[in-house]
Amino acid sequence: MTIRTRFAPSPTGYLHIGGARTALFSWAYARKHGGKFVLRIEDTDVERSTPEAVQAILDGMAWLNLSYDEGPFYQLQSMERYKEVIQLMLMQGLAYYCYATPSELDAMREAQRASGEKPRYDGRWRPESGKVLPEPATDTKPVVRFKNPAKGIVTWKDLVKGQIEFDNEELDDLIIARADGTPTYNFCVVVDDWDMGITHVLRGDDHVNNTPRQINILKALGANVPQYAHLSMILGDDGQKLSKRHGAVSVMHYDEEGYLPEAVINYLARLGWSHGDEEVFSVEQFCTWFDLDHITPSAAQFNTEKLNWLNQHYIKQADNARLVALVRPRLEARGVSVSAKPALEAIIALYKERVVTLNELADAAEIFYIDLHPNQELLSAQLTAEAMPALQELAERLKDVMWESVAIGAVIKEIIGKHSLKMPKLAMPLRVMLTGQTQTPSVDAVIILFPREVVLARLARYI
Repeated sequence: MTIRTRFAPSPTGYLHIGGARTALFSWAYARKHGGKFVLRIEDTDVERSTPEAVQAILDGMAWLNLSYDEGPFYQLQSMERYKEVIQLMLMQGLAYYCYATPSELDAMREAQRASGEKPRYDGRWRPESGKVLPEPATDTKPVVRFKNPAKGIVTWKDLVKGQIEFDNEELDDLIIARADGTPTYNFCVVVDDWDMGITHVLRGDDHVNNTPRQINILKALGANVPQYAHLSMILGDDGQKLSKRHGAVSVMHYDEEGYLPEAVINYLARLGWSHGDEEVFSVEQFCTWFDLDHITPSAAQFNTEKLNWLNQHYIKQADNARLVALVRPRLEARGVSVSAKPALEAIIALYKERVVTLNELADAAEIFYIDLHPNQELLSAQLTAEAMPALQELAERLKDVMWESVAIGAVIKEIIGKHSLKMPKLAMPLRVMLTGQTQTPSVDAVIILFPREVVLARLARYI
């Protein structure tokens, strides 16, 4: 059997972290078993689905490098197929027309609540042997309902949650086509999974209640029933349901915030799944190790600090030329023109060990290309009477010293010795005048990134 998985988002919003994890797990399971991964866009909610949301999903998948083998398929393009199957089910007695009006259904549910019953469709239009159905009102357009088995148990071994059972008596007859003829979500999913030969369905556990209905329809159609794995929800840093404040944002938001896709993938892989104590691993390793047995059935908790730690690791490991290609457009978007000197790659090589995100790397690089004016209070605190003579002498010596870190470092050490200063007394004001910051890499390494004339000009402003 060829493993066939699918990711089937609804384009009513962006691709968020929960959806991205579902896509990743589905993709990895197919890759591990040499199977096929299908992308299906479930766009039957015409009022809420938008082209922008579709594009956001495609962009998110592309950024995460989750390539699909088939698709994207769009449910709206399969309407004729859905209607064909509905007609077949009507002909075979697997479905029936229901002429109950919305007001009748409201009254029915109200009466059930009043008597302490669970509100559910009472089967008034369900054809049964010996049952006489009333004449439908001429102006009522019927819905089509699936004739759910009246007795028995629907059961499946969930690949994450274990054995799950539903009593058919608790499941009423699902509407599979609305009064205007459009098929409903649960029905479209069934036909798509059947037609696409999906063998394994990995999805959020908010779909658990849909699964018994879908299994019953698949069995009625004589179709193979996929194996199901329902992934538990993701909680935010604070243990609450994930919201826009802590992760339920577009995957592309992480790109905008300066995260690398491999860091996000690595983080998502560990969000509810584990391989021993391994924390950092490549996509290739993940696909080799991934299985469903080690997905936890309990909720996973988002941890921004851990994501930041992973991103910092991957930035340190990244090729400098790649980081240049990622940081340059961030600077240009700020209106910062990247000139030939200093070389952006040299700045990145010096700073990449000290940052968490690409945006922080862009922040560090920006000071080398703009006309910087440090905070006056910061300057006043550092440009002390004690340090000023040494700074003035250094400014003179920098006019003709060899422009490399060893030579500049030697001059700095000579001057602090001559003036009986500690290194911070000279290095701190230098950092502030050149970068506007008190924390930088080694000051001599920072100085040589600037052209000599820029350093001299910045020092001349204040000393």
